[in-house]
Amino acid sequence: MVVGDDESSHEVEQDPNPVAQPASDASLAAADAAVSVEGDGEIQSLARRIQEALSVGKRHRFWETQPVGQFKDAGRGGLPEGPIEPPTALSAVRPEPYNLPALYEWTTCDMDDEQICAEVYNLLTNNYVEDDENMFRFNYSKEFLQWALRPPGYFKAWHIGVRVKATKKLVAFITGVPGRIRVREDIIRMAEVNFLCVHKKLRSKRLAPVMIKEVTRRVHLENIWQAAYTAGVILPTPVTTCRYWHRSLNPKKLIDVGFSRLGARMTMSRTIRLYKLPEATATPGFRKMELRDVPAVTRLLREHLSLFVVAPDFDENDVEHWVLPLENVVDSYVVESPETHEVTDFCSFYTLPSSILNNQNYSVLKAAYSFYNVAAKTPLLHLMNDALIVAKQKDYDVFNALDVMHNDTFLKELKFGPGDGQLHYYLYNYRLRNALKPAELGLVLL
Repeated sequence: MVVGDDESSHEVEQDPNPVAQPASDASLAAADAAVSVEGDGEIQSLARRIQEALSVGKRHRFWETQPVGQFKDAGRGGLPEGPIEPPTALSAVRPEPYNLPALYEWTTCDMDDEQICAEVYNLLTNNYVEDDENMFRFNYSKEFLQWALRPPGYFKAWHIGVRVKATKKLVAFITGVPGRIRVREDIIRMAEVNFLCVHKKLRSKRLAPVMIKEVTRRVHLENIWQAAYTAGVILPTPVTTCRYWHRSLNPKKLIDVGFSRLGARMTMSRTIRLYKLPEATATPGFRKMELRDVPAVTRLLREHLSLFVVAPDFDENDVEHWVLPLENVVDSYVVESPETHEVTDFCSFYTLPSSILNNQNYSVLKAAYSFYNVAAKTPLLHLMNDALIVAKQKDYDVFNALDVMHNDTFLKELKFGPGDGQLHYYLYNYRLRNALKPAELGLVLL
């Protein structure tokens, strides 16, 4: 399911004629964007946890029809691990697109086309995911969208738009990208569906369900039947639940825009001192990743990701695409031994700014998100402290990290504060016998 906004989530949940879909959304982290890294917001956090707890007991009419883990099966032994339903014959997949309301038409969005990419950017910038208090909205750059939507083996047909027939205005968007995800020993082709966005003025037109059906149809035509996806709400049934942690890099700005608040008995000057970082990195051989490092980083990543139950199956082409530095999109650093010149460690983060709404002094919150990190010879604490230093040097305001993989070993020590929202991971048409701990997950979805 794609739950990029409340309207689309509600539409799908109430859809009277649901279809199987390998949908996903890795973007509900925006709900974390208005948290206090000083520990404030306890009332909102408590209210959210109560609401989530109550949602477990309510009916999920849409998801009860889907090949996903069901709440009623929790605790039942004997259910096999693996695909819930077998794939159907490709000849049984609907050959023609689903019908849209009469005023609208499908379009395939060629992200290589600068004009179309600009249309998509403008639609998302003005209509995509906001936090609960309407203070921040994700602001994916055009370069980020092209990076996120054109991995090796991507399908242009999975970048789907809806236009008004009369004016050709782009009013809705949904995408999918293919990936290989390893679950224990099995490597599975999966779809990651993202960026479901309907123009705010059209959210009564029930476009979201038919968009999800259409991307599902196109994914099925490629003989892909599983997906990994995330949501900020509880659906049947999370394979794990993670939390975002936030490390202030520019605490005065974060407090000024309402992202965080001064802690009890803290002054602004004390807060700034608390989060002050060294001027230079400390690890010998710490440098920006280069193209020549791709084979070594691939080896490091594959060995590291083998430690986790669910993780991507990256080859060198994937590593070159996903982690080779790209200005204002993804930053990656390696540690090269001064003695042997061997690449021993690796860290990375991607750039996802948010628009700051209704603030006279600031318009953009520049956020870094921890991506994949491998600490083989350098302690992870030292490696990530250097990542914070270079992020600060590049004028990021905040550094975010999920408590997946081994991240929980450095979060508190490096002065990250827990966010007040949670991110739930799901597998579509694939059952795990038991829920995972966040530390057993090796997958970061955009």
